[in-house]
Parts: sequence; C-alpha cells; structure tokens
Amino acid sequence: MAALDPGDTDVTHDAPISPSEESGGGVLRAPYRALSLGIVSVVLLIAFEATAVGTAMPVAARELDGVSLYAFGFSAYFTTSLFGMVLSGQWADRRGPLGPLATGIGAFAAGLLLSGTAGAMWMFILGRAVQGLGGGLVIVALYVVVSRAYPEHLRPSILAAFAASWVVPSVVGPLVAGTVTEHLGWRWVFVGIPVLVLGPLALALPAIRRTASGPVDPSAPVEAFDRRRVRLALGISLGAGLLQYAGQDLRWLSLLPAVLGAVVLVPAVLGLLPRGTYRAVRGLPSVVLLRGIAAGSFIAAESFVPLMLVTQRGLSPTMAGLSLAVGGATWAFGSFVQSRPAMEPHRTWLMVVGMLLVAAAIATAPTVLIDAVPVWIVAVAWAFGCLGMGTVIGSTSVLLLRLSPPKDAGSNSAALQISDGLSNALLLAAGGAAFAALGGGMVGAHSAAEASGSHPGAFVAVFLPMAAVALVGAWVATRMRAESR
Repeated sequence: MAALDPGDTDVTHDAPISPSEESGGGVLRAPYRALSLGIVSVVLLIAFEATAVGTAMPVAARELDGVSLYAFGFSAYFTTSLFGMVLSGQWADRRGPLGPLATGIGAFAAGLLLSGTAGAMWMFILGRAVQGLGGGLVIVALYVVVSRAYPEHLRPSILAAFAASWVVPSVVGPLVAGTVTEHLGWRWVFVGIPVLVLGPLALALPAIRRTASGPVDPSAPVEAFDRRRVRLALGISLGAGLLQYAGQDLRWLSLLPAVLGAVVLVPAVLGLLPRGTYRAVRGLPSVVLLRGIAAGSFIAAESFVPLMLVTQRGLSPTMAGLSLAVGGATWAFGSFVQSRPAMEPHRTWLMVVGMLLVAAAIATAPTVLIDAVPVWIVAVAWAFGCLGMGTVIGSTSVLLLRLSPPKDAGSNSAALQISDGLSNALLLAAGGAAFAALGGGMVGAHSAAEASGSHPGAFVAVFLPMAAVALVGAWVATRMRAESR
C-alpha cells in the first residue's frame, strides 16, 4: 500500500492505471459495463422504494389500525440501518463486499415482503426493521465495490450515476406509488419491488465476484470481526431509537428515554467516527463531518417545505410536492459537474460554493410566508440548493474513497453513512421540537400532513437555524485537505 501524503488529498491507493484505461472510456466500457448497469439499477430500485413508501405508508397504517405507531414505520428502518452500515463495513473490509451486498439485498427484499403481507402494524414495523438492516448493508457495500472495482479517475463518474439514479424516482415515484395504492392497494408498493431486483442482481453479482470479491490481501489471514465496533453499532442503533421515541412523545416522562438514548449514543458515535470528526480536524474527519452537516441541514429543512406551502399558502399536497421535483434534476447535474476531470483542481472551492447555495436556499424558503412573495420562489431556491447538494455529496464520497486505504474503505464508508443518517435524525428532531414549541402543531418527518393552526414563526424557527448550520458547513468545506506535517 502506498503511503498517504497528509498534505495531498489526490494521493490514491489504486494500482497504477494502464495506458488503455487512462486513454479514454468511462464506466460503460466493456470491462465495467455489466457491473455499472447492475449496481446503478440496484440504486435506482432503492431510490424508487424510498420515494414511494411515504405515499403508501398513511394508507397502510390506517388499514392495519396502526396510525398511533405511524412514525415507528420510519424510525425502525433508520435504527437498524445504522447497525447494518457498521456491520457491512466490517464484513466488506475483511471478506470483500460481495457477501454484505448479496445479504443486504436479500434482507431488503425480505423486509419489503414482510411489510407488504403484514396483517398487523407490529408485523409491518418488523418488516421495515429488516428492510433497514438490508439497506444499511447495501449502501456501504456499494461504496466498497466502487473503491475496489473502479480506478480512481472513474469513481466520480459512477458516483454521479448513483446520484442520477434518484432523479426519475424523485419525480415519478410518489405518482406511481399513489396510482398503485389507489387502484391495486398499498401492499403492491412493497411486494412488487423484490421481483424487480432479480435483473440487477444477475448483472452485478458475477461482475463483483470477478473484480471486488475477497479480502484486499488474499494471502493475509482473515481477521475476526471487531466485537467492540459491533457493540458500538448496537449502541448507536439503540440510542437513536430511544431519542426518536422520546421525540415523538413530548411529555416529561419522555426525558428518561431521551437521557438514556444520549448516554448510549454519544460514546458509540465517538467510537465509530474518525477521531477528530467533531473538531473538524483536516482531512478525513472533516469529510465525514461535512457529509453530516450538509445532509442533516438540507433534509431537515426540506421536510418542512411542503407543509409550509400547504398550510400557509394553500397549495394542494401534490403541487407542494411538485415544487421540489426539479431539485432531483439539479442534484444530478451538480453531481455530474463535480465528476468532470476539469473540476478536480477546484474541488474545495466547488464544495464551499455548494454549501453556500444550500444555506441560501434554506434561508430563502421561508420568505414565502410573506404573501407578496410568489410561491415559485421556493421551487427556484430549492433547485439551486439541490445543485449545491449534488456537488457536496458527490465530492465527499470521492474524497472519502481517496483518503481511505483499501483495508479501511468499508469502515470509513460506514462512518460517512452514519454521519449522514444520524445528523438527519438529530437535526430533524431538533427542528421538529422547535416547530412544535412555537405552535407549529404536529408534523410528520416524512410527510406533509396538514397541520391546522401552524404559526408562521414556527417555520422560521426551523429554516433559519438550518441555514446557519449549512453556513458552518461552508467553513468545514475549506478543511478537506489534510494538514501538512
């Protein structure tokens, strides 16, 4: 393994690239075509499921007499996915990504089938938990596949393809899911997807077996799983689950699970993320921190946009959702821009500008609370915010793989996803608490259910702090390059 120059983030751990690889071609060239089509198709189906499930969930909860447990259908997925991410990182680093990827897709499909055939809400929630475990295994394993199977100059392109895979689902997913739910029933939204996974698996798994299976050094003995990290993974899942439970029940008694959740969660997070992450130490720790800041601030703010447009400006839920649809295309375009070789020398500047666009979009959104401001301002602002997110999310993925030795690609990828998912939950919980405290009424984290009596100031209390968090991210983006010694 080549030594990593701490002053140069462009150092790679790849084997030398042959002249034929360097001369041209992309991720659809013959050596990579089956693998690229397979793994991008897997991401496409996961993206469709993620955007469709929010449409079907309210109907499922009503039919299963589980409206009071509605939020647990989402939190169950999140808490088990955190454990799956850490487990996948351990598994992929020691034995290659093929095992966790195949197991994860199997668990994801099994969870969909379990939820789609559930006769009671507790069974539906159990299915979502199994699905979350599978989703956590898959996302980290895919990063390790990219690290192992693609030379460095092709990684930005395949990661941009991952981002592009969310464009169509983000636009048509809710519409298709709504049509299926209305005419065939909500169960088909869940049981129909596992069958569609078979094609991508047939393409991807043989290619992964040829290019990325097994440990990094086949001659070295296979290491046992790090039991400490597995315990920390259980801690982070349990702690996150307790905090989410407390956040859904704003009573004094909820302080107990909230305190217990924090006591379990904080040491687990500190043990699983790179040392110095929360001090924004230059290099890998700042890459992981920026991912969480960007994802958490943007997603927490976005969750309140449809609700604001419905309750304050009288838009229908469909029109409120469509106001954000163009963001899928600009997000993909931002990811495409960061993947261009010409942008490589300017990556730090690109990420700073991206975070400034995110902060500006979040700060602009609540201006529609003023009647004289046209509603379309939100669509324009969010398009620019998604453009910034595309550049930042794609760049953090590229830099993480560049700064990770092959033997640590799985663990570091897990840390990146943990930062992403955990910050989403914590900032969303903080925004929801501020919203409720200022008379916002009940609000779902994953839907724009109409909340009567929402006070305009409650929305400001969500958007402006999230814009401030995004501004902090612009500073963190300047610390991507490791400090010279």
